[in-house]
Amino acid sequence: MGKKRIVVKIGSSSLTNANGGLSREKLQEHTRALVHLKEQGHDVIVISSGAVSAGFSNLGYVSRPITTAGKQAAAAVGQGLLIQAYTEALKAHGIVTSQLLLTRNVFVDQDQYSNVYGTLTELLKRSVLPVINENDSVAVDELTFGDNDRLSALVSGLVHADFLIMLTDINGLYEDNPYTHPSAKRYDFLPNISNELLQQTGETGSKFGTGGMKSKLIAAQTAVSLGVNVFVGRESGSDKLIRILDGHGDGTYIGDSHHNVRKPKQWIAFHSSISGKIEIDEGAEQAIVSGGKSLLPAGVTTVNGSFAEGDVVEIINKHHKVIAKGQVNISSEELETVKGRAGWEAMLKTQRQRPETIHRDRLVITLEEVFT
Repeated sequence: MGKKRIVVKIGSSSLTNANGGLSREKLQEHTRALVHLKEQGHDVIVISSGAVSAGFSNLGYVSRPITTAGKQAAAAVGQGLLIQAYTEALKAHGIVTSQLLLTRNVFVDQDQYSNVYGTLTELLKRSVLPVINENDSVAVDELTFGDNDRLSALVSGLVHADFLIMLTDINGLYEDNPYTHPSAKRYDFLPNISNELLQQTGETGSKFGTGGMKSKLIAAQTAVSLGVNVFVGRESGSDKLIRILDGHGDGTYIGDSHHNVRKPKQWIAFHSSISGKIEIDEGAEQAIVSGGKSLLPAGVTTVNGSFAEGDVVEIINKHHKVIAKGQVNISSEELETVKGRAGWEAMLKTQRQRPETIHRDRLVITLEEVFT
């Protein structure tokens, strides 16, 4: 097996004891499994929950707090304890650990997004094992990922990972809650996650975590769309991650991808703000969705909103359905003057060297179009 880049997401349910506190025994087992991956020569990144679990007892709580202030205070204490536990456990095997605490706005800002990529690339180059968590102690609702499932998918795409392993307390994805519906079907392999599957799958999860099964499906859909194959399930033992990587894990394997989505397209698809809409005709829709072509002025019928060159807009068809997003090469004012015109006319009128309204390298088809 060649060298791979692997992201391992460890949920709260896989790190906590019966009282909801951090289990050092479980963390040690995960650490030994991570060490085995590193010993095989793989790049490894960990997305780890557990900050609240690690910190709440030090604040005098008898159980995991339920208020926002209580959880954020526990996370503020627990982040240091959590990374200390990982650092000490991995240092015993000669592995250096780093910590990154991220919030949603880091991904929204294009420069910060690139900086995160640069930092992770340098850490992996120097054989460091990064441990990433959402910065729960300061994040507010509108700037959160919702849970570490989504964060793990976005980080996997950003670093062009080969594989995302999502460890949980349930052995895979089921069509319904296996605890209340014992006959529910488990999916051993899924080529992708369709919107129909999302709608029919039941929700279940640990009482100590924020991400249930549906959140894992959504995260898997995101990861697969970015070219990352996924495993969702549970395993035990120091060789569990090796077994999963070899295809023998107790859970669900998702995706059969051999490509990665370039970083600029990831930012456009999942993190950018929308500044307007461009309506296009049927010919342009066919060229974009089926032909992988750029959007030219000739296919534009209507311009909605005010946007500048470099802004991101939604592309809609004549039925006002969003089919794509893209970063424009032209302002809304200029586009109004050249919409419907041939490429050479548009270049002559705007004095630009290229005709594309949105180049295909900066254009992303929506997930709904991809998975239907």
